[in-house]
Amino acid sequence: MSTYVITGANRGIGLELCKQLSARDHDVIGLCRQSSAPLETLGVRVETGIDVSRDDVIPLLRERLAGTSIDVLVNNAGILSSESLDDLDFERMRRQFEINSLGPLRVSSALLDNLSPGSKIGIITSRMGSISDNSSGSRYGYRMSKAAVNATGVSLARDLHDRGIAVALLHPGFVRTDMTRHNGLVDPSESVAGLLARLDELSLDNSGSFWHMNGESLPW
Repeated sequence: MSTYVITGANRGIGLELCKQLSARDHDVIGLCRQSSAPLETLGVRVETGIDVSRDDVIPLLRERLAGTSIDVLVNNAGILSSESLDDLDFERMRRQFEINSLGPLRVSSALLDNLSPGSKIGIITSRMGSISDNSSGSRYGYRMSKAAVNATGVSLARDLHDRGIAVALLHPGFVRTDMTRHNGLVDPSESVAGLLARLDELSLDNSGSFWHMNGESLPW
């Protein structure tokens, strides 16, 4: 039995992570701004008021999770909006950076003392953060925020290697969730099964890799 901490746990991929992990009898701590009825029914530990876009989440998490050993931290919280050259809403773009890019760094740094050699960090990113894979343009804020968190994840992998902590950057696929308005190619259950398989495979030898949930290695 391992202890998993999941951000953005109240819906979508985060909720499904909590569901599948609790079904495996792992200890699960779901972090979110506000809980949800589906999350409450799982019987996992829920910590609310966790806003990864704020700097004060760092001391808050250290207080809430003091003394809790974490085996796997999954930085899942994220938002998506669409910007084109005809609609460059810079405030909306900044919001995506605060949550998608800086959020995982805030949470990971806050909980470093809870991690130990053998612990793992997963960052739910997107292949839309791949520069090589960008064939359609647009979605400036989301693409840039995910490219930035990819850079963050690789730096974390390098900085934490000597501590024995591995880091994975994980694309969940195009998942049917509230964030995508239930458009997509895969259901959350299929996506999360793949994400957990990738986390199971994560080690110091492949730390810092960028994977599709199906196991495909993705280009930067």
